[in-house]
Amino acid sequence: MTLAPVSSAVFAELARTRPLPTGATALRAGLHTRRMVLLKALLARVDRMVPGDRMDPAVRRRFDRDWKVLEQAERARPAVVRDVLDYPMTGAWLAANLAAPDGPAFERHLAHFGAVAATAAVRAGCQVTMAVEVPSGLLALPGLGVLRCPAGRARLRIRAGLLRAEGGGIPGGTLLHVPPGGRRPRGGGRGWSGLRDLPDDAVVLDDLDPYRVPASGIGPAALPAAERRHAPYRSWAERWRGARRILLATDPGRVGEISAVLRAVVPLGPGVRHSARQPMSATMRAAPGAVLTELPVSAQEMAEVLVHEAHHTKLAALQELVPLCEPGGGAVHRVGWRPDPRPIAGVLQGAYAHLALTDLWRRAGAGTETPRSWRRRSTEQFEAYRDQVESALSILLESDELTFEGREFAREMGKHHASLGRYSRLLG
Repeated sequence: MTLAPVSSAVFAELARTRPLPTGATALRAGLHTRRMVLLKALLARVDRMVPGDRMDPAVRRRFDRDWKVLEQAERARPAVVRDVLDYPMTGAWLAANLAAPDGPAFERHLAHFGAVAATAAVRAGCQVTMAVEVPSGLLALPGLGVLRCPAGRARLRIRAGLLRAEGGGIPGGTLLHVPPGGRRPRGGGRGWSGLRDLPDDAVVLDDLDPYRVPASGIGPAALPAAERRHAPYRSWAERWRGARRILLATDPGRVGEISAVLRAVVPLGPGVRHSARQPMSATMRAAPGAVLTELPVSAQEMAEVLVHEAHHTKLAALQELVPLCEPGGGAVHRVGWRPDPRPIAGVLQGAYAHLALTDLWRRAGAGTETPRSWRRRSTEQFEAYRDQVESALSILLESDELTFEGREFAREMGKHHASLGRYSRLLG
């Protein structure tokens, strides 16, 4: 399969970090192409396994059945299947499954394919009856929610957007209704927990999916995923709504871009953060479109996190289409935003996200509608980010670890950085 191309004009637009629809459209297409490559890699790996030797024959039969269910859903509603496959945690599952060694670990991850196929079937309005294995006891329907299956298995009956789960210790059965082509289920029952939308957007607060955070955690502190009881929806919704309001006043295009490239916010850590430091946030390369973050202490902080991580998602998606760094480089470099030395790929990722923040703070200082508290901070923030990016761009432009396209991307970043000027020029 040939990866979707990126035109030179779109490539340059992306390097400048400005929110333009053509860039988001190209990245969505590329992300889906990459997701299909991984799914077919999983199929190829299963096909190489001999039932009874390297794979339990029952596992192979279930996989073949689940593949047929996914194909049935794709024939009925291709856009729905694409949406399910492109959900960030589907990517995280595929990466984990492909990385697992043959045997029980691989088969345990492979069982999740039944939940992916069932999600596609119910959203596409298919008619399917299927038994699913749930080794973890948690049947996760990507982008919808999770069903607790204490016995580790369940029987699903899917008809015209209705899903009934029976057996497996599920008390009284569970009934969900997903309108044709819809994303949000109605109904539920004992054992069912649905994802919740963040205000005024199609982005969800995903505090349920078992693949939302790697088992090793995130960042130097190895922060785990926050469980729902430690992720108060009201607090997250308030930060989200406030961040949208700030960005609409400061740089309206950013709101549309965030809606276009993000699908989920994943709470990190065991509880609310009280320290003055910036929240730990991250984007997994296997799951672009999901922002993993501690709860920001304010809407202003949330706005920065969203712009920052949206650009990690953009660059992660772009690098699947156009390699920007040569493989195998071992050099590390000091950067202004982290205490630990970073490989060249990390320098590029950080410089790109901080260039977007530099652009944002420039507009905060010049905007007449920007909240007063942001304008007061704009001088310090703009100059700090500008200097950090300037230093990182020097590293990038002198490095021999970037591809030809990577050097072109860094040069375009440099042009935009130079166009931002100094804060004193903003004030006339």
